[in-house]
Amino acid sequence: MVMCWKRSENHLEEAQCTDGGPTASPQSHFPHKTFWLSLSASLLLVIIALGLTGHLGLSKPSSQPLQIVRITVPDEAGVAINQSTVVDQQNDLVTFSVTSPANQTSTILFDIKNGLICYKPVEQDSCFLRKMEQSDYDKVHSLLHESTHKSHFQLSGNETQRQTEFLGVLADSQVEVSTLEEPLQALCQDRSVHWTRRAEGPGKQRLVYFCIDICFPSNVCVSVCFYYLPE
Repeated sequence: MVMCWKRSENHLEEAQCTDGGPTASPQSHFPHKTFWLSLSASLLLVIIALGLTGHLGLSKPSSQPLQIVRITVPDEAGVAINQSTVVDQQNDLVTFSVTSPANQTSTILFDIKNGLICYKPVEQDSCFLRKMEQSDYDKVHSLLHESTHKSHFQLSGNETQRQTEFLGVLADSQVEVSTLEEPLQALCQDRSVHWTRRAEGPGKQRLVYFCIDICFPSNVCVSVCFYYLPE
């Protein structure tokens, strides 16, 4: 047995030691414990950092807010007409609200994603659909891509082109509202819906039932007139 000495308060005392050296005191383990605590804390920080990175990487981009664009244009008599347009870039929707002199509002919805235009005239209890053509995409292009920079378009009367389009309502063309996409359902939920197609004109034997005037930022105003095609 190896004898060791340890210091007491004011003198040395004999103490028993093992063959491997003096008995380890509890304080001798502290460095190892500190090492493991430090390693655990580092791993925890790495896990949190990875979790935040993954969360940010998988998070969806913030939705773009709806924008209201106003279009002012003088009519043929020179009286200013105010028209409001709601642009939903995230869902590729452009909604026109056209108010008549009698303070009644008709709605025209351009559903660019599905290639459809839906007319909801205030004078009727029906909605009318037609498929978009290239000229329709061109007309709403500036609203989708320039409205982020401009909220008001002032159109000049002497530079504005005025057009008239005739749409014939097809016989037996009623559409079940529940089969339409959500924007169209919301717009026409309380009305019947009918398909229409472009036509040269109603002819003398047919009457024009109503017209909707709509203006675009490209200095083009269109009067869309509806009539019912023969059975």
